[in-house]
Amino acid sequence: MIRKILLYFALKYQGDYYKIYEAISKKENVEKEKLVNIEKQIKANYLTIIDNNYPACFKNIPNPPFVIFYYGDINLINMNNNIGIIGKRKNTDYGKKMTFKLISELNHSSCIVSGLAKGIDALSHQYALEFNLKTIAVLGSGIDYCYPKENMLLYKKIKEKGLIISEYPNQHLPYKKNFLIRNRLIAALVKDLIVIEADLKSGTMNTVSYGLEYGKEIYCVPERANINSGCNYLIKQGAHLLESIKDIF
Repeated sequence: MIRKILLYFALKYQGDYYKIYEAISKKENVEKEKLVNIEKQIKANYLTIIDNNYPACFKNIPNPPFVIFYYGDINLINMNNNIGIIGKRKNTDYGKKMTFKLISELNHSSCIVSGLAKGIDALSHQYALEFNLKTIAVLGSGIDYCYPKENMLLYKKIKEKGLIISEYPNQHLPYKKNFLIRNRLIAALVKDLIVIEADLKSGTMNTVSYGLEYGKEIYCVPERANINSGCNYLIKQGAHLLESIKDIF
């Protein structure tokens, strides 16, 4: 019953952590007639924070999702070699080549975690699948809303061969603020976080901030000087310079 109540509030408040928390704290009334068939309102699978198989990596962060919606193999979350790869939406050829190079050097026990955004994120998922690696896509939109639409084929492949997760239900729209909130989950899921091309002020740097807060190792591919490089800035601040996967292992 408690699982259904959590799902009820997740649907009512569209995955908004603070609104769900407030509803639970104030013991907001639940419409019992809606509760009976609440699971029929979603297509995806779901886990709640009270489930035994709820990911431990989320329990240990501030504001863990009350409900996680997902498609695919949920066990990928618990792999010991989850590596985050994030970067610019408008990547350069250099960024594309380095993404390919690094993923091609990984062994099959690795799982690539990213955000299914344009650019480096999408390339990371794509190359992971090409090299028969597992991959996890963490959405900033509803679990059934592929954003951007141009990644629909990739979305379907990950759904079939990897894992897609979101704290937002159904067709919830991709609001900008939700992507920044989503980034904490990417950081929580991984052991190491690789940055391939980033502006100093960007969603990528936001994810890095969460990674640092959670004690993750940050690896950055160096860029040219004088180009507003978030990677070079992070390296100067103490992040690991990454030229090859050997620099991690």
